[in-house]
Amino acid sequence: MDPSKQEANQEKALKAMAKKETQEFQFLVYNTMSQKKEVFKPKIPGKVSMYVCGVTAYDFSHLGHARAAVAFDVLYRYLLHLGYEVTYVRNFTDVDDKIIRRANEIGEDPLALSDRYCKEYNVDMADLQCLSPTHEPRVSDHIEQIKDMITQIINKDFGYVVDGDVFFAVDKFPNYGNLSGQRLENNRAGERVAVDSRKRNPSDFALWKAAKPGEPSWDSPWGRGRPGWHIECSAMSAHYLSFKFDIHGGGLDLIFPHHENEIAQSCAACEESDVSYWMHNGHVTNNNEKMSKSLGNFFTIRQITDRYHPLALRYFLINAHYRSPLNYSVVQLEGASEAVFYIYQTLKDCQDALSQLQEIPKDGKPARTTPDAKESISKLRTEFQSKMSDDLNTSLILTGAFLEALKLVNNLLSMLSKKQQKQQRLLVIQSLIEVEKEVKKVLDVLGLLPPYSYNEVLLQLKEKALTRAGLVEDDLVRIINERTGVRRNKDFLRSDQMRADLQAKGIALMDVGTETIWRPCIPVQQEPEVVASGGEKVAAETAQEKEASPESS
Repeated sequence: MDPSKQEANQEKALKAMAKKETQEFQFLVYNTMSQKKEVFKPKIPGKVSMYVCGVTAYDFSHLGHARAAVAFDVLYRYLLHLGYEVTYVRNFTDVDDKIIRRANEIGEDPLALSDRYCKEYNVDMADLQCLSPTHEPRVSDHIEQIKDMITQIINKDFGYVVDGDVFFAVDKFPNYGNLSGQRLENNRAGERVAVDSRKRNPSDFALWKAAKPGEPSWDSPWGRGRPGWHIECSAMSAHYLSFKFDIHGGGLDLIFPHHENEIAQSCAACEESDVSYWMHNGHVTNNNEKMSKSLGNFFTIRQITDRYHPLALRYFLINAHYRSPLNYSVVQLEGASEAVFYIYQTLKDCQDALSQLQEIPKDGKPARTTPDAKESISKLRTEFQSKMSDDLNTSLILTGAFLEALKLVNNLLSMLSKKQQKQQRLLVIQSLIEVEKEVKKVLDVLGLLPPYSYNEVLLQLKEKALTRAGLVEDDLVRIINERTGVRRNKDFLRSDQMRADLQAKGIALMDVGTETIWRPCIPVQQEPEVVASGGEKVAAETAQEKEASPESS
């Protein structure tokens, strides 16, 4: 067969395969309500409405908050990738007992304190490359909507007033417990809700709290006061998305009582209230105990990104399935940093090579690629689509076909450095372009494609590696120069020891001819201990201690 016809047939077959793959992979999401994976079908074709519970802003956000944010950012990005128009709402709790308590401790206005930490949270989100939601409502800006919903609940006899407080009567709602499977008698008062003898049932929860001295408060039909915790999300989700929307998300710990109470409130206010899919991310653990501010065993996002690149942290977070527990691990963070460096070194090498070529075709014709490149692209597409459509199984995407594609890029770069016939050289160049394009598509959906240059990413990764090693650039240059002199004197034993000492700190030296260059690496030995924000000393894991996965509190 004529080679050109064979090429055209292969191209046609690949396009048909890609179309078939897109049709074959239905998007499945795990619904906490049904406790099974379900085919995702939005209420309005082509449009998705999504509400995710955000943070209570009274301190810097921790690794658990980062996990929740990244998990739902990946969902948001994937829905956009599938072509949906997405309305994504993520709230800030800026009126809460914890905020008031912290503000009183430091003598600051509660709303000013919360505003400050809302802004700090958004700085962290930008660092982690989380896209901004469509709306980021705050409780203090939606008091009227909250009061209106409480009035509806009272008017329908699901709420009652006691001394300026308003409580929800859980006995009135027969479906209470459907989401969590919790029996009514097991409904603890909640971390944020004190036990109150005035309640008709100990499980009843506050919709409105009467004003107390030194607390922010607003006028209401029941006297001055402020909202309870649970009502805010019911009111704000209804305001931005209506009582019927597609996805409600949050951390696993919010299933009960928060989301259970949300369902009760929303259904009481509007009988037609309906959320199609309840999605929850797993906890981040520290020594297999949930990481949270209340337990004092947490690491803030800033503590991590001071030492590791935000892209490495994001990689670490998505390298486990979003519903799995994720154990904090220095070893895994080091591995994530190493993986990100490899990805961007490969992409930079590719970019540098292509920028120097004159033979890049610009005729608009379909790209011709090598058989290996065709296979790699097809395999990467298939693997990406099959894993992402299976409840966002990101843990398996950055291995397998993705790594094979990066290896192929390096192989093609090696081929370019050798003499070839013109047509073969053009085939290699086009293959390089197409494989790189497919790799970048995957990184973009996962939020791992930065807005700045590959070179900047690599320089930043190097800076973080030096920080972890306790060195600055001048220190390293001095050691390298000293080692060069040692090698010149043929003291190879000492030269090897100097290399090993640096490798133990996460710095790999490579002798290239007469020059020595360096790059970050996984340290041979880990630091003896790391101190968490709560003051607890945590032994760093050894290379043999593999673990699993983070969330929001």
